[in-house]
Amino acid sequence: MRIDSHQHFWKYDVAEYGWIDDSMAPLRRDFLPVDAKREMQVAGFDGCIAVQARQTLEETRWLLSLADAHPFVVGCVGWVDLQSPSVDDDLAQLSRHPKLLGIRHIVQSEPDDFLSRPAFRRGVALLARLGLTYDILIYPRQLPVAVRLVTDFPDQQFVLDHLAKPDVRSGAIENWTRDLRTLAARRNVCCKVSGLVTEADWRTWTPDQLRPYLEVAFDCFGADRLMIGSDWPVCTLAADYARTMNVVADFLSQRSAAERDAVLGGTAVRTWNLFSRADHEPVTRL
Repeated sequence: MRIDSHQHFWKYDVAEYGWIDDSMAPLRRDFLPVDAKREMQVAGFDGCIAVQARQTLEETRWLLSLADAHPFVVGCVGWVDLQSPSVDDDLAQLSRHPKLLGIRHIVQSEPDDFLSRPAFRRGVALLARLGLTYDILIYPRQLPVAVRLVTDFPDQQFVLDHLAKPDVRSGAIENWTRDLRTLAARRNVCCKVSGLVTEADWRTWTPDQLRPYLEVAFDCFGADRLMIGSDWPVCTLAADYARTMNVVADFLSQRSAAERDAVLGGTAVRTWNLFSRADHEPVTRL
């Protein structure tokens, strides 16, 4: 089963999605599961993970309702305020839904010490017992503090989004490679191969420009800890869905069938225990 590990859905509202600035004007409309499914079918993907784009409990509940209504949305990575006094109750309530797989905070927009804050870490400490992953959304400069976080929580499963957003536009790679390798040495971290097309120049990027970053990712994590993601609809600023996914699919064409299967779906299935191997029936997550 081929799984896109990273998609977003929204009903556009200018007040709720202020981060969609003039440079992203094509994103100022609704993007819903029916739209994604058409793109996925053409590209040969069977299921997807919906990921939060707003930091509200309301959005998390809405994403879970979409997953209920659209079986191809096989899970959701939502948001709760991990620093809130009510975090225990919020997580307990939301985690009753079998399609809540993990939690994410938009740390890339926070001060660089955010992942070190005691209140945030108290929230992270609650996730493992509920079987929830934590998605790390950061820029390369924040990788060292992310290393400290995942080191301090060895029993927590972490998922790095978008390879920590390397600066593909400038070709910067050395410091990112060093810090990514340090993070990947922690076995409780896997990584989404996603988001590269929008870190490159949206108009002029080529697959050859992205290949060095893919090679580093495979060298650091190996196929068994990598999962493909589109970052749809954000990816459409730089490429349509099929072209975005083909960057990784074409890169995988020179690798073994086992590696291809892992990155295109197997890693996601195993990380979130989405389906039994035998019959693809949902099973209880660990």
